[in-house]
Amino acid sequence: MAEPSLVFPATEYRARVARLQAEMTKAGQDALLLTSPADVFYVTGFLTRFWESPARPWFVVVPVSGAPVAVIPAIGAELMGRCWINNLRTWDAPDPVDDGVSLLVDTVCALVPPRGRVGVPMGLETSVRMPMADYARLVERLRPRAMVDATDVVQRVREVKSAAEVEKIKAVCAVAGRAFADVPKFARAGVPLAEVFRAFQRALLAEGADWVSYVAGASGPGGYSDVISPAGSVPLASGDVLMLDTGAVRDGYFCDFDRNFAVGVVSDAVHRIHDALWEVTEDVLHALKPGLLARDVHQMFLRGLGARGVEAGGGRLGHGLGIALTEWPSFTPRDTTVLRAGMVLTLEPGAVVGAGRMLVHEENILLHDTGATLLSPRAPRKMPVLGP
Repeated sequence: MAEPSLVFPATEYRARVARLQAEMTKAGQDALLLTSPADVFYVTGFLTRFWESPARPWFVVVPVSGAPVAVIPAIGAELMGRCWINNLRTWDAPDPVDDGVSLLVDTVCALVPPRGRVGVPMGLETSVRMPMADYARLVERLRPRAMVDATDVVQRVREVKSAAEVEKIKAVCAVAGRAFADVPKFARAGVPLAEVFRAFQRALLAEGADWVSYVAGASGPGGYSDVISPAGSVPLASGDVLMLDTGAVRDGYFCDFDRNFAVGVVSDAVHRIHDALWEVTEDVLHALKPGLLARDVHQMFLRGLGARGVEAGGGRLGHGLGIALTEWPSFTPRDTTVLRAGMVLTLEPGAVVGAGRMLVHEENILLHDTGATLLSPRAPRKMPVLGP
């Protein structure tokens, strides 16, 4: 009889744990303590939107050898029981006196020798999802065991996707691609941006997204001023540029790419910037290869836009992608992460159109041994025009 498992066969998770344990061995760590939704899902397949509730902590302990142990609130026992994890310990939560700390201490102490080292992701793009007071108690009660930084252990494993993961990301990219193709059906001059956002989310769900964790966008004459503000009630107008960006989710995996649309007639400058962003993305896509540093990609974008007489926008120009909307590395001037085959990345150059106005272009790609290929449907070469 096949092992119970969610999202992927149990063999996928066993392979992940083996890779984590190999990195732990190299780092001299006796166990990993994982608390974030993405890390717990990565190891177990435990997929739920119940993480939206901050009332309960959840723990998975991965020993340097042997099977992981889930230490979780009792409300999650049935779902975790459908995952491949068969070592499960629960408590009635939330408990204002002892919310799983004693149970977690007992679990770790049974797996880690008194002078052992417990790895916890502590660096950029990590968080410890439990009350700080409880974490302090945990550290004290585990002494003389040491809590050490396991950021590299987890990130070096998670950043290289398996073939099964790539297929999940490709599938959700296709969902978003179909929803973007529907935009001309509901976005036009006179429609408030807030209604465009709502219609776009309906389209994503109709096309097969499980949920829409992230929708961003903007509109404005000749470009937009930022890409993270909530949608307002101002109607689209001729001359505006509309940008929509989504992190839709299917089977726990994200896409993250955007599309720009002209509302009626826009300026020649807008079309020129759009063309430059499309072209430089194409150039970087064909130049990517394993061994480059993340900061090298940032420089490629800067040089490519500069050669076209275009001023690059600030901030990072792409990032990793997977079971979180944004993962490491970041394409910034100071990120020295080595790019490796199997990484799924976003290419996200931005450019200044004029004072307080910009355009951003984004695609999702897979890096492999000989280069890179698109996972998102390629944006149109020319900016699509929405009718009046």
